[in-house]
Amino acid sequence: MSPAAAGTEASQDARTRRAALDLPYAHVDDFYVDGSWHVAADATRNPVTDPATGEQWGSVPAATAGELDDAVASARQALAGWGGLSAAERAAYLLRIAEEIEVRAEVLALTNTRENGSPITETRGAAANAAGIFRYFASLAGWLDSDDIRAFPAGGAESVVQRDPVGVCGLIAPWNFPINLVVIKLAPALLAGCTVVIKPASPTPLSLRFIIDAVHAAGVPAGVVNLLTGPGRLGDALVRHPGIDKIAFTGSTPVGRKIAAACGELLRPVTLELGGKSSAIVLPDADLEAMASVLVRSCMRNTGQTCYISTRIIAPASRYEEVVRMVGETISAGRQGDPLDESTVFGPVAHRAQYDTVMEYIESAHAEGARAVAGGAAVDGGSLGPGLENGAFIRPTVFADVTRDMRISKEEIFGPVISILKYDDSGGSADEAVALANNTEFGLGGLVFGADETHALEVAKRVDSGSVGINFFGSNHAAPFGGRHDSGLGVEYGIEGLGAYLSFKSIHRKIAG
Repeated sequence: MSPAAAGTEASQDARTRRAALDLPYAHVDDFYVDGSWHVAADATRNPVTDPATGEQWGSVPAATAGELDDAVASARQALAGWGGLSAAERAAYLLRIAEEIEVRAEVLALTNTRENGSPITETRGAAANAAGIFRYFASLAGWLDSDDIRAFPAGGAESVVQRDPVGVCGLIAPWNFPINLVVIKLAPALLAGCTVVIKPASPTPLSLRFIIDAVHAAGVPAGVVNLLTGPGRLGDALVRHPGIDKIAFTGSTPVGRKIAAACGELLRPVTLELGGKSSAIVLPDADLEAMASVLVRSCMRNTGQTCYISTRIIAPASRYEEVVRMVGETISAGRQGDPLDESTVFGPVAHRAQYDTVMEYIESAHAEGARAVAGGAAVDGGSLGPGLENGAFIRPTVFADVTRDMRISKEEIFGPVISILKYDDSGGSADEAVALANNTEFGLGGLVFGADETHALEVAKRVDSGSVGINFFGSNHAAPFGGRHDSGLGVEYGIEGLGAYLSFKSIHRKIAG
């Protein structure tokens, strides 16, 4: 038995574990529109499947065109009243939402794990992080409420810069982090004075209901926040709806291109946080023990289903096999199993379509000559524990001897696969490492590992990416996060992320005397 599966004999039957859960939402039949839950008009259902067991355990209704019209009309009706409040008044609501989310932390986490298979130790942090995002944006109310007056460079006049809400926003979320990737849109939109219609990803529509519960419990006025569920065509309709003023989307680059095209045609503002193929540059002086301590979080977080993680490791030739050994051993040591088990590091792939995609990439790597030093194959879920026989499990995989022209080196996999490339460090330069890191159509995240942090910072500045970490990677609510090139348009987080939900007007006036 592999180290990753060690100890699974004692695991509780996954079906028994799930039967004991007391989750308030499973099969639901309503939407949140105009401040209350409304039963869906159509009987069409979208299933919710637990990827660890293959069991369909929930379902949600699919919104009709008429229900989309109702939600947008509700948001439009609420816009003047909500936007007419001061930012400080809106911030007070955000702070109450944060408190209400934290009350729901455990049941939110359990529901999230059942939807997409993220380990419970990962989803347990979702509520605290979401609350932190609301509190951070609430702290920007003073900036939004302050006067912004700018003098003409030649003198004699000044400009009053007015910051208005952009309007009714359509928020479209992905399935990998269904809570926080909505909240990072919802919090700044609300503080800015916008109203919203939210469409969660089809595989993960239930955990987000706890955020809506928190919004309702916080007393947010009717119509400010609306939630609809449905398949991809609902998202398409939301993007093109004439009552929508802005779209914010997180998801794949191909879908993002279509949304960008539609918004360009409509001259509609859009924020896109898309795919990534980020690299971790290992400098010759890197502390590999320290790197090992952050490796899973930085390079295979959420079973590899994280947009910014550095799934390509670029190692110096002088230490290549040492890096390969460390990465292979560290990933192999992470336990794979039931994501509801507290000791699980790697869960299943979130759904069967993604499972098939990841397996295709693994097969291509074998065919192109990459060397699997960990994993490299699917897993019989039954070997991980009773009740997991039908789970979508893939062994966490590390490939060495990867070259820049291999598919796994160039394309986003979005699964538990790390590629290790080699660069020539014989001349003491990191030029080839930087060139390899920048040899991609994406530009979202990245890492530089090195003991000399001054040198590591110099290298990080040369990486063509929206965010780069030195010896660790973490998202800072106060700093902008966004992609370059095929990784997106615009940014989230920070005061810059708030600005994405504002429309600016300059009022010019003469200065008396």
